[in-house]
Amino acid sequence: MTFEKTARYSPYQTIDRVDWARRSDDAMLHVFEQDMDALRGMNEPLNIKEITEVYVPLSRLINFYVKAAQELYAATSSFLGSTVHKVPYIIGIAGSVAVGKSTTARVLQRLLSAWPDHPRVDLVTTDGFLYPNSVLESRQLMNRKGFPESYDIRGLMHFLAEVKSGRERVSAPVYSHLEYDVLPGQRQWVESPDIVIVEGINVLQVKQRPEREDAVFVSDFFDFSIYVDAKEHDLRQWYIERFKRLRATAFQDEDSFFHRYASLSDEESVQMATYIWNTINKPNLVENIRPTRYRANLILEKGKDHFVKSVQLRKI
Repeated sequence: MTFEKTARYSPYQTIDRVDWARRSDDAMLHVFEQDMDALRGMNEPLNIKEITEVYVPLSRLINFYVKAAQELYAATSSFLGSTVHKVPYIIGIAGSVAVGKSTTARVLQRLLSAWPDHPRVDLVTTDGFLYPNSVLESRQLMNRKGFPESYDIRGLMHFLAEVKSGRERVSAPVYSHLEYDVLPGQRQWVESPDIVIVEGINVLQVKQRPEREDAVFVSDFFDFSIYVDAKEHDLRQWYIERFKRLRATAFQDEDSFFHRYASLSDEESVQMATYIWNTINKPNLVENIRPTRYRANLILEKGKDHFVKSVQLRKI
């Protein structure tokens, strides 16, 4: 059988936006009446139409999966004739810098918490599991921040293992984008959640050659995973626009790690952002992030306007 004859087969079902939007539920939109500004990311044109046509259907789908998992726990408990402790349903969200992962995570958290079957939904970002700058500097990794070696993967795995074991109270480190560093002594507490969303560029990555045959990866703890995708040239442009916006806002704060960029001109900002993209973000995308795309259960494909144009759902 030739490649040409088999190329059309895929483990994913591609659903265009119009068809996907038919799975929406307008009754869910009341949860967003006061929340749009808090949910919208920088330079991301999130609106009610995007929520209605993309994220409400996605929350409905995940709600079906969560209910099925809860029923499975009940069936297992009945089979064993004992009480099987229900553990949180864990969702992983991956994708490039500037693609809008954080917005996707925030919107899903808000929507999923509105369903009656799982009202407690916590959101944890993997930024907190970056090594502190002092460690990165000692290992000469500051210019590799965001690459796999810059994360405390063992700490992240320990956190996920505790969550998935059903521990009632688990903590994660906290990261400050203003200080561009992990905040010493500060913790985010996750207490008896129904769902935990874990968002970060590295959550679907695996080592190409694990040291042990029984190696466990971050994604092994996920019940469902999402990859937010876009063309590389669009990602670069979104990153440049975000950098320019930050230069005029957050970078103006004297406590900001990037305050030195606050006085750049528009032209200098574009040059600096392009340099950072080409030397750090693009190599990380090509080498480590994009290769994980097809490990996800669902792929959100964005167009150059930052809106989702189609969805790929892994076939069951």
